[in-house]
Amino acid sequence: MAGHSKWANIKHKKAATDAKRGKIWTRLIKEITVAARMGGGDIDANPRLRLAVDKASDANMPKDNVTRAIQRGSGGLEGVNYEEVRYEGYGINGAAIIVDCMTDNRIRTVAEVRHAFSKFGGNMGTEGSVAFMFKHCGQLLFAPGTNEDALMEAALEAGAEDVITDDEGGIEVISAPHDFAALKGALEKSGFKAEMAEIIMKPATETVFAGDDAIKMQKLLDALENLDDVQEIYSNAVIED
Repeated sequence: MAGHSKWANIKHKKAATDAKRGKIWTRLIKEITVAARMGGGDIDANPRLRLAVDKASDANMPKDNVTRAIQRGSGGLEGVNYEEVRYEGYGINGAAIIVDCMTDNRIRTVAEVRHAFSKFGGNMGTEGSVAFMFKHCGQLLFAPGTNEDALMEAALEAGAEDVITDDEGGIEVISAPHDFAALKGALEKSGFKAEMAEIIMKPATETVFAGDDAIKMQKLLDALENLDDVQEIYSNAVIED
C-alpha cells in the first residue's frame, strides 16, 4: 500500500529528538520507572519496559541510569511516584492533538498544557474529543532504499498488520500494540533495523499545513513538546517544509 511522503517529517522529528538528549533521558527515566512499577522489573517479561530500555540504549543513556530507574519503579529505591495522564485538544484549523504526560502534580500539568494551547492558537478539548481519530498501534519506520519485498515478506510473516511505502521509498510497518515487541525482534533477526520504532497513536487522516499556518502549528507543537511533564505528542498535522 502506498502513502504520501512523510520521510522529511520523520527525519525532522528524529533530529529534534537527538538535539534534546538531556530532556529525552529525563522522559525515558520516567517511562522506565512507570513501566517497571506497572509490569515488574524483568525486561524479558515486561514488553513495555523492554521497549523503554531499548529506547534508552538508542539514546546512549548510561546503564546505571537505566538500572536505577528500574529499581525505583519496582520498589528497590525511593523515588517520585509519577502517574500517566492524557490531554486532548485542537490546534490551528482544528488539527487534532493528543498530549501524553507523566506527572507528580496533575494541577500543575493541566495548567501548563492549557496555557500552551491557548497561547498558541489552540483549544483544550474534553476526554475522548479527538482520540477516536487515532489508532493505537506499533509503528516501525525504515529508510528509503530498504528492500521493500524482503521487508514486506518478513513483516507479514512476523504478524504485521500493514506495510506502507511512501513516495520517497520510506517504509512504515504497522502492528497491533501487543505484537510490537515480537515483530521488532523478528525483523531485527532478519536484518531489518528500524530508524524509529514506537507504540503510537496513529492518525486515521492527516491535515497538511503550509505557509503561515504551518509556522503557527509548529509553534504550538513545540510549546507543548517543551513542557517538562509531556512525554509524547501525537497530531494529525503534517507540517510541510
